[in-house]
Amino acid sequence: MKTTAVRLYGKGDLRLETFELPPLKEGEILAKIISDSICMSSYKAAMQGSDHKRVPDDIATNPVIIGHEFCGEILEVGAKWSSQFKPGQRFAIQPAINDPANVYAAPGYTFPHIGGDATYIIIPEIVMARGCLLNYEGDAFYFGSLAEPVSCIVGGFHVNYHTKPGSYEHEMGIVEGGNMALLAGVGPMGLGAIDYAIHNPRKPKLLVVTDIDDTRLARAASILTVEEAAKNGVKLVYVNTSGVADVPAYLMSLTENNAGYNDVYVYAPVSAVVEQADKILAFDGCLNFFAGPTNPEFSAQYNFYNVHYNATHVAGNSGGNTDDLIESIDLMSRGLINPSAMITHVGGLNAVAETTLNLPKIPGGKKLIYTHVNLPLTAIADFAELGQNDPMFKDLAEIVSRYKGLWNPEAEKYLLAHAPALES
Repeated sequence: MKTTAVRLYGKGDLRLETFELPPLKEGEILAKIISDSICMSSYKAAMQGSDHKRVPDDIATNPVIIGHEFCGEILEVGAKWSSQFKPGQRFAIQPAINDPANVYAAPGYTFPHIGGDATYIIIPEIVMARGCLLNYEGDAFYFGSLAEPVSCIVGGFHVNYHTKPGSYEHEMGIVEGGNMALLAGVGPMGLGAIDYAIHNPRKPKLLVVTDIDDTRLARAASILTVEEAAKNGVKLVYVNTSGVADVPAYLMSLTENNAGYNDVYVYAPVSAVVEQADKILAFDGCLNFFAGPTNPEFSAQYNFYNVHYNATHVAGNSGGNTDDLIESIDLMSRGLINPSAMITHVGGLNAVAETTLNLPKIPGGKKLIYTHVNLPLTAIADFAELGQNDPMFKDLAEIVSRYKGLWNPEAEKYLLAHAPALES
């Protein structure tokens, strides 16, 4: 079978190509990709090429398919897995397969025949052997794509830890009923974190979210409202820190008796933000450096006096594990969280290479790709204007208007039925 895919050949070298997939082996699965959301991690891989830990050295002659936030349908199952998976079954995938032979290996970075930015893929045996191919029963494919980034958020809440005085045992997870801050927290991953913080069973009492852009803050506040948080027992406060003379002091003043924050998440790889986070930690506070930098020399000052006397500490995670992904799918399928706010653009496979290589320059949140569609990357906010001359965008604008301007399952079904098909 032929596939059309975006492949990485070297630093900044992404190519949209059609090529033949090899014959299916008994330990493999043939699948059709429907959706993939583009992650900043793919940009980093594209920029670093083989210098990236997950990318092989020989991509110039053996290119890899990029994209790791994908969802689709199984077409054919090798004999080894025929009792567990069936043709027609929808799936999501955990790309962090943690292969003991190569801990960095991951779909979307490492393999020639599996990645999210493709029409058809072959899922290698290691993915099933590690339990990373997951059944997905949701109606909307894009929820299956967002399960991976949401699982990273979930993992961030699980990886934090705290201690009890006099004990060396770590208690994993955020402090329930504690103070939490999400710094630079209204980007796509920050929005998902706000949603999870106010809707998952283990919640903070106070949730402070900062940014320096009024437009982004206003959008976040209109989608994830203070009133909705209050209904779930969380006091939610949005803060624009751009005009605040002493940011740490102001954020501390929002906590009772200036006690500080038990859990602080940094959602932008900016030294000043990391240092703000350090200064607002409570006793035994955990700083989670969530935002992965592109610069391997990235650093920031950290107060080690407080490490010694106030038991402050740092955690981080570059992804979620399979349990986090399963939790994400479950929460979405039950309607407890809705990551649709993370998406601000949609496009077809033809838009992937340019979008990935320019991702930091493109404003907004997640860029959602439908791999069998030929569509330039398009902001959801532009649907109405484009609809003046294009009936498809006119209808899409009307659909998203019924969902607070957000991408939604109805819009996905309409796009898949009406958008121009991708040609090889």
